[in-house]
Amino acid sequence: MQKLKLELPIVLPTIDARDQCVRLLTDHLNHMRGVEEAHIVTTNGAAELCIHYAPNLVSLAQIERIAGEAGAQISARYRHEQFPFTGLDAADAANVLAQALQALPRMLHASVNYAAGLIFVAYDTQQLTRPQIDAVIQRWGARALPPEDAVPTPSQAGADEEHAHKGAPAFLPHWIQTRWELALVALAGLLLAAGWLGTVFLGLPSEIALIFYLLAYLAGGWDIATHAVPGLLRGRFDTDVLMLAAALGAALLGEWAEGAFLLFLFSLGHAGEHYALDRARSAVNALGALMPQTAQVRRSGTVETVSVAALALDDIVVVRPGDRIPVDGVLAAGAGAVDQAAITGESVPVTKVVGDEVFAGTVNQESALDVRVTRLAADNTLARVLRMVQEAQSQQSPTQQFTERFTRWFVPAVLLLVALVIVAPPWLGWMPLSDSFYRAMLLLVAASPCALAIGAPAAVLAGIAQAARNGVLIKGGVHLENLGRLRAMAFDKTGTLTQGRFRVTDVLPVAPLTEEQLLRLAGAVEQQSSHPLAKAVVEAMEARGIAAPAAQAVQNVAGRGLLSQVDGLPVQIGSLSFFQETGGIPIEPALAAAVEALERQAKSTILVASGGRMAGVLALADQPRPGIAALLQQLRRLGIAQLVMLTGDNRAAAEQIAAAVGMTDVRAGLLPQDKLVAIQSLERQYGPLAMIGDGVNDAPALATATVGVAMGGAGTAVALETADVALMADDLSKLAFAVGLSRASRRIIVQNVAIALGVIGLLILTSVLGVVQLSGAVILHEGSTIVVVLNALRLLVYK
Repeated sequence: MQKLKLELPIVLPTIDARDQCVRLLTDHLNHMRGVEEAHIVTTNGAAELCIHYAPNLVSLAQIERIAGEAGAQISARYRHEQFPFTGLDAADAANVLAQALQALPRMLHASVNYAAGLIFVAYDTQQLTRPQIDAVIQRWGARALPPEDAVPTPSQAGADEEHAHKGAPAFLPHWIQTRWELALVALAGLLLAAGWLGTVFLGLPSEIALIFYLLAYLAGGWDIATHAVPGLLRGRFDTDVLMLAAALGAALLGEWAEGAFLLFLFSLGHAGEHYALDRARSAVNALGALMPQTAQVRRSGTVETVSVAALALDDIVVVRPGDRIPVDGVLAAGAGAVDQAAITGESVPVTKVVGDEVFAGTVNQESALDVRVTRLAADNTLARVLRMVQEAQSQQSPTQQFTERFTRWFVPAVLLLVALVIVAPPWLGWMPLSDSFYRAMLLLVAASPCALAIGAPAAVLAGIAQAARNGVLIKGGVHLENLGRLRAMAFDKTGTLTQGRFRVTDVLPVAPLTEEQLLRLAGAVEQQSSHPLAKAVVEAMEARGIAAPAAQAVQNVAGRGLLSQVDGLPVQIGSLSFFQETGGIPIEPALAAAVEALERQAKSTILVASGGRMAGVLALADQPRPGIAALLQQLRRLGIAQLVMLTGDNRAAAEQIAAAVGMTDVRAGLLPQDKLVAIQSLERQYGPLAMIGDGVNDAPALATATVGVAMGGAGTAVALETADVALMADDLSKLAFAVGLSRASRRIIVQNVAIALGVIGLLILTSVLGVVQLSGAVILHEGSTIVVVLNALRLLVYK
């Protein structure tokens, strides 16, 4: 039996390892002749398809072809889409729509995010079509908006106007059509005021006042009825139905003023809720607005204006001073400052020279630049960030999941209680039917879970939006909440706590070699490696003008050293412990003592051997990042009590850096697999834990920790894909902001749930006891809904 591993994104492009399509792929392969088992494994934080097969029944080439064909068939058959929508007036209506979509045949997954205004579906195209999905969406009172283009544009563009137009008569002036919802609210308020004031102060006959109240019913209940009645006919009991029933109940009892007041306040609350949520959505959609739609491209000696979507790789785009850069690319000519705040959150413009990377959506401030395109429009950093922010809105936080489960059983329970309140008191002789019916109407209003359904999603939407606006990509509500409850963080040392730019400080050759010969030998091998220490050795060699020979058969011993051949002799490079463990090459006591002395100075050492004997030692130093000590102090003030350094360096060097920056614990001498063990141990000791690294070498640890935080996300695809949180700039300046924002988001989510449940509990109690009137119940109910949304919007100004 043999085994083959394939990277999952190669077999199933753009599919998450948890997606149901992955299960379909493994099930398909498990039924193939010669395949014993197909399953998903995680290697270095990346999902891989592992296939165990019998080579006597099927060849390696056949297995690769079968897996590729199966992946292509599943990708073509099972479609994943996300698109904006409009038309729903309540969060619980979104839950009902999601259930209706999920009930469609061969719908793999469906979710509706009312706060974000987005629908997410995954379905079998052979059994289900997009028009069928759109028909269900329309049947439940919503409407899908056109899908986004390849170049990101505001996903909700025009949604507000579309919503405002819904139900507006065509003969009305355009300015009224675009404000139809507010116009109905204002009209309901005026008619209600006319009826009540006329009765109280002008002695208006009750018949005339009734006409005003009836018209107020029509204006205030029109928008609600257009959603509630079709839903009710299809068995949907949501907040709109409950409110409409309460208003009709008030009318049956002759309480026309209270019923009109209920509908006026409810429609006013809807309008306020929509306005507030539109503000939160606009914060996300503003990211898409940063993308220029055209670019000045140099072709055949001339500069022409073309669509960004029409650009090809290696095209040269000309960017004038003051313009937004329309592409991800590398600076081919020119130099100047670029404002990257929209992508990385950096407050100070960054100077760019030839060879530096630039990002779409950033602003060229000084001089004309020539940019060579390295990513197409659909794949550039801004497009990826916008897609991930939208995907993050589809992932529910733990509190959202709780409120959804609660609401699912709560609404039917309320309807049963309402029926009991109507029937039981008259039957037991406690009160007349008219009184019990009135209290039941109070209960309908009191128990409507509007605030509960919207409080957590609105806070998650605002928190993710504010993070993205400040250069922090949080990939889901669960990560937003988890980051807010951490008490411990683990940091990779090199390139995270330190600058990651080593320089050679000491060159100690063993006679008869000279310093230049030792650097020549080490540089020949190290130029085949991308490790920060290797780059420093090569830079030191080049700085002295030394030409390195070609190294042969370079082998990397993970986390320990390199093996190679130079000038026909075997060469070994690694740490002192590497040579001590492998043996075979004697180490003079004086050389070992020199290594220990250098390491006590917080320097990293590299030993070099050639031809079976020691050639010498190189010492390198890295310095803490500027401001890192102050940042860690800020994290301590935010409640992160344990700050742990994880590093492969020797303990003496690690402890010296840790003391300088203010770490509380050090785990040194760790191999990559040891970091995973350390993360698991720290989680058992301290509970939920964040791991902060560069997203490449630290991918396994990032994937294992409760929250993985990657740095340098703007230019690193691995960081964007691997981590739960990505700091778009290559520094830690936004980490304290991300933690503080997450803590504030978690507080607001808890506050919103407490407000919603508190008001519901209070109103249920007072309505059953008859303590409050219908108007008071409506004020408290609608007031709590608006309060939780406005409370969530505070996150949009978090600093």
